[in-house]
Amino acid sequence: MSSIRVLPELLISQIAAGEVVERPASALKELLENSLDAGAHEIAVQLVGGGSKLVKVTDDGGGIGREELRLAVARHATSKIASLADLERVASLGFRGEALASIAAVSRTTLTSRRTGEKHAWTVSATGADVTRASPAALPAGTSVEVRDLYFNTPARRKFLRSDATEYAHCAEAFTRIALSRPDVAFTLQHNGRAHHHLKAQPLRGRMGALLGEDFDAAALALDESSAGLRLTGAIGLPAHARASREAQYFFVNGRFVRDKLAAHAIRQAYQDVLHHDRHPAFALFLEVDPGQVDVNVHPAKTEVRFRDSRAVHQFIFHALNKALAGAAAGAETAHATVAAPMAGIAAAPMRQAAMALNVTEPLAFYETLFGGPGAEPLAPETDDAPLGYALAQLSGIYVLAQNRHGLVIVDMHAAHERILYEQLKGMLDAREIPMQPLLVPVTFPAEALDVATVEEHADVLRTIGFDIAAAAPGSLIVRGMPAPLADADARRLAADVLHEIRETGATRVLTERRNELLATMACHAAVRANRKLTIPEMNALLREMEATERSGQCNHGRPTWHQVTVAELDKLFMRGR
Repeated sequence: MSSIRVLPELLISQIAAGEVVERPASALKELLENSLDAGAHEIAVQLVGGGSKLVKVTDDGGGIGREELRLAVARHATSKIASLADLERVASLGFRGEALASIAAVSRTTLTSRRTGEKHAWTVSATGADVTRASPAALPAGTSVEVRDLYFNTPARRKFLRSDATEYAHCAEAFTRIALSRPDVAFTLQHNGRAHHHLKAQPLRGRMGALLGEDFDAAALALDESSAGLRLTGAIGLPAHARASREAQYFFVNGRFVRDKLAAHAIRQAYQDVLHHDRHPAFALFLEVDPGQVDVNVHPAKTEVRFRDSRAVHQFIFHALNKALAGAAAGAETAHATVAAPMAGIAAAPMRQAAMALNVTEPLAFYETLFGGPGAEPLAPETDDAPLGYALAQLSGIYVLAQNRHGLVIVDMHAAHERILYEQLKGMLDAREIPMQPLLVPVTFPAEALDVATVEEHADVLRTIGFDIAAAAPGSLIVRGMPAPLADADARRLAADVLHEIRETGATRVLTERRNELLATMACHAAVRANRKLTIPEMNALLREMEATERSGQCNHGRPTWHQVTVAELDKLFMRGR
């Protein structure tokens, strides 16, 4: 039996380094956070070999005095907290006093700093447990930290590092997170002598565009919501522009990037009605909360937090995003979308045809009307605010073609109508129950014994969702009434699917957590089907309903309901102007 002994200080630091410094990107993150805590306005990053050979961070912050340089690389030495009360209300990014010590324990680290007003800088070098005395050095006011040969003295850890390209990708991601969190600070990033980012201090929207791309910036809803001491700002991607991976998802709490399961769940819930299958939304969200209401001392890497009132935070995030997505009615995406004014930029008059009650199966009359034939009025500008424009024709019994001031709008009529019905059903059920419309001719159909039993046992649930169904015989059911918005649906198929859902899920769950799935099934049955010919007034009525319906840019399954083709895109297609 071996005896208990105190571990050497170097080994203790190397164990701690394994928790804090997983790879070069971890070291970069810690150094960048230190620079921000020091009040830096400009931060420069230089990397070599993906960061495994060199990570250098230089800032113009407050600097470190000569007498504190050696202390800065000591374990559990920090200027950011001094008591338990400080720990319970951490406002800085760093607070453990472990980062520099952990980095120095597994690398060759040089720390150079100059306080504002001092004649020159001072520098110390740390290799493992050995720290040199401070000596004079040249440096403008601020601090520079060079981390060379990461894991040179722990080869078992070093062999787990990946290729330079992979390690650089992780470093670039760490840089992006920090740079997103502080758009008021200028950042530069170089790798192997090549400049990759040169970011000036700028508004948040500009920083998001610079780091997340113009595609994100153009297809994002701005967010700024406050309630009960909580504030959520940033931007969320429109559902139609969701991605195949979670790569563009950034969530910050008091300026700190975190991976929080509670927030992730709230975001997923907000998108569940509008996101298609395995697609993932892009977002950059910044939650501000009283530091006393969040515990950041959960994980050594400081990427996890714990909220004191987690339910309130979850509900706040969910409702903020749900409100933003609900405000993105069809047509809003043709402008630079914002939550406060989802229709911004679409107030100019669209174009529409004069009264054109002609079906596209009458092409000669249709073309006469379009091109000003006998008795026809030409297309004239309108003053109405109609983002989706006005109907021109129907294509293949599936798509509605419309013209707005931007060009051509193509609408999937089934998907659009499905969303409209779904939102109507949700609103009605929220108001206690869905109105029932009696059928002129009741529909009788054969049914399994389980379906008959379900009708007899759960008649109250069926009435709540607008059905009047009863047993006609031991092996058949009769539908006497249907939900009013779905009166034209196939009564037999819709009733059978609803009974199956109640039987499989249970009456209680079907009206609570499975409610939306049930209503989506009902809406899908009743939505206008493919190959149904619509008149021009019917098409225009569909467009107007889309504009007035929440989340109408996507159907219940998350597919887009419409698409804009601009005149410029059409000109390019036909090589006009060349």
